[in-house]
Amino acid sequence: MRLLALSIFSLLLCSSCTTNSHSNSILPIYGNREPVTKTVNGKTVTDTIYQTIPDFEFVNQYGKQINRKSLDGSIYVADFFFTSCPSICPIMHRNMLNVYKEFKSSGNVKIISHSIDPGHDSVSVLKKYADNLGVTGENWWFLQGNKEATYKLAESYLTAVKEDKDAPGGYVHAGYFILVDKQKRIRGTYDGTNEEEVTKLIADVKTLQAEPENAIAQ
Repeated sequence: MRLLALSIFSLLLCSSCTTNSHSNSILPIYGNREPVTKTVNGKTVTDTIYQTIPDFEFVNQYGKQINRKSLDGSIYVADFFFTSCPSICPIMHRNMLNVYKEFKSSGNVKIISHSIDPGHDSVSVLKKYADNLGVTGENWWFLQGNKEATYKLAESYLTAVKEDKDAPGGYVHAGYFILVDKQKRIRGTYDGTNEEEVTKLIADVKTLQAEPENAIAQ
């Protein structure tokens, strides 16, 4: 578990040109980027195409289909978990409740938690899990769907999950919370088991809320 987390953390450092900092008014953009040259009004200009979260289609705790478009216009925080997790998931979601409560009434911030054990985590199981946390409404979705698609999607979030019969609960996953902006770009990663990191996440969400739509991070 520790080796997996360290390897992912190293990937994140390599994928970003800068790091999160409260001194920065604009958060960094994580992941791959590609320069694209084009002609505009007779002049050659170069734009940067940033890595974004690809389309997906899963079902939430209410039995509703959720896809990439469902998050249009929203800043959101994503994580990966499973309801029977005996290790870090309960800690993660106790901390995520702070994010949920902070932005429950904001209207433009959502949370999506992807189950990595969809065979067990049915819609009814996810609904009960959400109820036990005290989560209501449409601000925090617990999603389940095709396992292979979920694991592939995790790579787009620069994290990884896998089955491991020797791991607690039978799965290995990192406890990161991933902050995604309205353009579906990754803008921050945070240790969901660490309260200080989650406090930083809340501050960075507020930074994104105040960020101009056309702001470009370096």
